[in-house]
Amino acid sequence: MKKVFAIIALMGVFTFGMTQSVSAQEEADAATEQVDSVAADSLAADSVAEAPVEEVAEEPVESEPVETGMYKDIKTKFIEGDAGFMAIVAIALILGLAFCIERIIYLALSKINTVKFIEDIEEALLKKGDIEAAKAIARDTRGPIASIYYQGLIRLNDGVDQVEKSVVAYGAVQASKLESGCSWITLFIAMAPSLGFLGTVIGMVQAFDDIQAAGDISPTVVAGGMKVALLTTIFGIVVALVLQVFYNYILAEIESLTAKMEDSTISLLDMVAKYSNKK
Repeated sequence: MKKVFAIIALMGVFTFGMTQSVSAQEEADAATEQVDSVAADSLAADSVAEAPVEEVAEEPVESEPVETGMYKDIKTKFIEGDAGFMAIVAIALILGLAFCIERIIYLALSKINTVKFIEDIEEALLKKGDIEAAKAIARDTRGPIASIYYQGLIRLNDGVDQVEKSVVAYGAVQASKLESGCSWITLFIAMAPSLGFLGTVIGMVQAFDDIQAAGDISPTVVAGGMKVALLTTIFGIVVALVLQVFYNYILAEIESLTAKMEDSTISLLDMVAKYSNKK
């Protein structure tokens, strides 16, 4: 969980920095344009006063290059969609991605070479008859499959029935650990578009307030509130789609690991039965 909180903190700082940098950049651009306009006016006045009237000629004004790019467009739309409200949707994205990344890392660390692991256990237990060596292999291997094997091997002398009960019970515990945190991901998937639709309603209310204040229904009056409504909806849907892709990938990995756990459990019970028959 410390890694999750660290990821959340870093993403939160990045989102806050992005909002602040956009606001500061817009203020700096406005101030620069105002200073340039005043300087240009004063220079034009001086040139007109010094030169004869007939020699004054208009010079073509060169337009400064405008900064473009997807990152700038996203920042601009983020601010136009009401930065305060859009920040809430961004927080939902950050928290959802943090849980997704934590689950992906956990599932990646839970994977092992199942075939080789079972062969090593079978060689130690059936061919060499060394229970302690088999326990050591299971104990030193990471992942839920190795944990299930270790729980079954420590009860090997209690009989096949006790081993089966232990393995089934501990398998359910390991399956629940694999699904830990997935409920939070589904919460943020549902929350993101809901927040977007809430922004849509707020934008519509703002548009009607502007119409009431202006006493006119012209497109110019309505455009501001409608723009906020559409931007919040788009952003909320995009967040939900991104989290849904990660969530489906996590579910596929969990199903794959669960199937391997079930197959490995059957192999373990077969080995326990063979070991008991040798005794």
